[in-house]
Amino acid sequence: MALRLGQAFGDGIRRVLTRSGGILFVALLLIQFSIQATVNTAVLGFIPAGAAPQTGQMFGLTLPVSGSVASILFLVVLVLSSAFFVALARALTRPMSELSTFPPELYRRRIGRATLSLIGGGLVVGIAVSIGLTLLVLPGIYLGAALLFFLFEVAVDDQRAFAAIKRSWGQTKGSRLKLSVIILLAGVVGAVVGTVGTIFDLVGSALVGEVIVTLLNSTLFILLYGIMADAYVQLSGDNSGGLGGTGDSSPVDGGVAVEQP
Repeated sequence: MALRLGQAFGDGIRRVLTRSGGILFVALLLIQFSIQATVNTAVLGFIPAGAAPQTGQMFGLTLPVSGSVASILFLVVLVLSSAFFVALARALTRPMSELSTFPPELYRRRIGRATLSLIGGGLVVGIAVSIGLTLLVLPGIYLGAALLFFLFEVAVDDQRAFAAIKRSWGQTKGSRLKLSVIILLAGVVGAVVGTVGTIFDLVGSALVGEVIVTLLNSTLFILLYGIMADAYVQLSGDNSGGLGGTGDSSPVDGGVAVEQP
């Protein structure tokens, strides 16, 4: 099935402007604030006491804990963040009619395995794309487009890390030029948000800057994930969404499909 990019943008945004999208946006905000606060606190904790008052002005959100504790909390938040993105992928790929609900299956079904697969495979994908961007830029964009559905293969179809990479590579074949638009848009969003943060840092308003940047970042990227989710649904040809997994389905009374063990 050919990717209709305009439809992916329109329907993707509509997917986010739902109850599920609102829940995911709030959760993403909390995760972003937590990451920022733990990173700031961890860095400050390892700065010599004499230099802390001066350098402390460069940091906004902090926690009343030591640098070591903040480092541990940062790792915990990263794991929770991976679990969150599993739930996000499952939620946003469901049929539009189901996006007014947020059932527990989204964040319970095989969440441990999916989270570990996302962390492990995500490192491979991230390193590959980063190397491509560093070398000639275009290879990085190409790899980003080819592996764009890695998250959805792990979360929605319950694939292991390397199987998800392979399936994403195959599923995006023939649509990578269009998917590159999403990659470029993500880069533009990142650049804009980074510029806003730099401006606030220069005027000495680190806390205000971090709050505004986090709000912008969460808003723009949740919209991007909605667009990615709709593109995935189009190319997968499966609108069963985030509760289906890879199990075989068989019809039962009332036309409802159930997953076979």
